[in-house]
Amino acid sequence: MKVVHAYTPGLRVTERTVVRKLRRLPLPGSVHVEVGDVVRATDVVASTELPGRVHTLNIAHELNCQPDEIHNFMLKAEGDVVEHGETLAEVKALFGLFHSFVKAPIGGTIETISHTTGQVLFRGEPIPVELDAYVDGTVVEVHRSEGVTVATDCALVQGIFGVGGERYGELRVPVQSPDQPLTAGLLDDSCRGCVVVGGSFVTIQGIEAAIEHGATAVVTGGISSEDLDELTGEALGVAITGQEDVAITLIITEGFGELAMAERTFGILEGLAGRRASVSGATQIRAGVIRPEIIVQTGAEAETGSIEEPVSRMGIGSQIRLIAEPYFGRLAEVVALPAEPEEIPTEAKVRVLEARLADGTIVTIPRANVELMRG
Repeated sequence: MKVVHAYTPGLRVTERTVVRKLRRLPLPGSVHVEVGDVVRATDVVASTELPGRVHTLNIAHELNCQPDEIHNFMLKAEGDVVEHGETLAEVKALFGLFHSFVKAPIGGTIETISHTTGQVLFRGEPIPVELDAYVDGTVVEVHRSEGVTVATDCALVQGIFGVGGERYGELRVPVQSPDQPLTAGLLDDSCRGCVVVGGSFVTIQGIEAAIEHGATAVVTGGISSEDLDELTGEALGVAITGQEDVAITLIITEGFGELAMAERTFGILEGLAGRRASVSGATQIRAGVIRPEIIVQTGAEAETGSIEEPVSRMGIGSQIRLIAEPYFGRLAEVVALPAEPEEIPTEAKVRVLEARLADGTIVTIPRANVELMRG
């Protein structure tokens, strides 16, 4: 019998792997570390400055003069640095009895003075940007003026969906099993600065309690879409997440609804309780898959050599997770991989697979709507 395989993106859930993280500045700047340096997640590895915001001030209007006359009243020139509230221009008339002046609305630099429009263009003070290492590890590559690559020997757990940016904290597991909900009553001030791991479900009340007690992130099996919308203040689509203005990072490992965290996932996180984790809720399902993640360093230093990710190969018997409705978040086992494309309800012809759900039901799913569970 011919063995059939397919290739598909996979969720990583593993106790030991090597992860390389490229840390790149938004603009060229300074790199503060060298290859071989051991860094902590919160260490600043590179920095730069973003241009300040632009502000326009109509000097001619403020002084009630013609645009080509403002050079007679300006006290500052192009390129001058000014402080907030500093006098830029003034008019004295009738032996000083009438006095008009214009003060700088912001601190910064005068970029242009227009004698055509009578306007002055300010550039605010540069905005400093500091780039941290994100993970505990070793610098294995320096990208001149741009950033670094940090490698870490770690445990890695990827979730199916998340919101919120990069955060750090000690792993804390207040639940006793992967099917126990994370409720507000399980949280207290001992969660401050921690990444809290729940079991099957968390409500908006549980998340609010985690925020109140100072937790940096919550990792749990499931959540309702309504509670997620309430947390973010809007309905989220399939576009990339991770930039939301939320007080806590949330990572969902299974899907929407009351879904118990996979036993292997829970076991790994429970075994790492007390260690510091780096987490990110950034998610993108299509066009360059990005998964929310929990990374916990397990080794002292990472290897500096080439590190290759294993190819995701799926065959009969492979464990998969379904990532589209109506089975979003459910686990299944591959039972057939038809070679020819088949027509689906949308009338499109696509490559499909047949999978057995936990209750024994056999479903036919487009291959693009699954992810391989791999360690």
